[in-house]
Amino acid sequence: MIHQTAIVDSAAKISSNVKIGPYSVIGPNVEIGENTEIQSHVNITGNTKIGKNNKIFPFSSIGNEPQDLKYNGEETNLEIGSNNKIREYVTINPGTQGGGGLTKVGSNCLFMVSSHIAHDCVVGNNVILANNVPLGGHACVEDNVIIGGNSAVQQFTRVGRSAMIGGMCGVVRDIIPYGIAHGNRSVLQGLNLIGLRRKNIPNKEIMVLSDAYKEIFKNENLTQNLNDLSEDFKKNDLVVEVINFLEKDKKRPICTPYSK
Repeated sequence: MIHQTAIVDSAAKISSNVKIGPYSVIGPNVEIGENTEIQSHVNITGNTKIGKNNKIFPFSSIGNEPQDLKYNGEETNLEIGSNNKIREYVTINPGTQGGGGLTKVGSNCLFMVSSHIAHDCVVGNNVILANNVPLGGHACVEDNVIIGGNSAVQQFTRVGRSAMIGGMCGVVRDIIPYGIAHGNRSVLQGLNLIGLRRKNIPNKEIMVLSDAYKEIFKNENLTQNLNDLSEDFKKNDLVVEVINFLEKDKKRPICTPYSK
């Protein structure tokens, strides 16, 4: 059902059972999947593709031009998965030519009031951004990440799978998978043990990861600590994931238990 005051371009591809509320505006290059609900005063534009069963709340702005001074009107894209809740005043921008041209958001996410996903970000599945959380351009947030209210993620930062970041935290260094970080500038506080247990990961596996964590972060020389890590640890899939994350981009600063 499309409200009579909504403005929907005739070229937009609107699937069946989509609800579009009063005064919402949908641009010509927008695709919206089945059973998605768009409430009042929502603006969706650009080359934006949205999946099924999403719920988008009033005053969200999706697909408008990136907040990047290098952007010069080039054709770029935004893809959003299914079953997401996008709350009031959320902004999600498409990619830029210099960043690959695509911002991509997964499924089953909750983006709370006034959160922001900037150009060229990659956001996984089951991600929660609390109120007023901005992701800077090119940030990568993997599956099952939770970021607390009023925290800010710097551009190009990576946040590993199932990590948790406390509120009012400036995230300026990469967070390992399963890590917990908080503080004025992100400091690694340990592992997200509650999150691991909620996923029914056996305690034996968690203990191996915990032991490996202590070895990897026993001092600030991460490169040497990784080289010295026992081969027995590398038989554990959780540990291997952390190692791969740390070795993937050695130019990026890593959040450690040592404040800087």
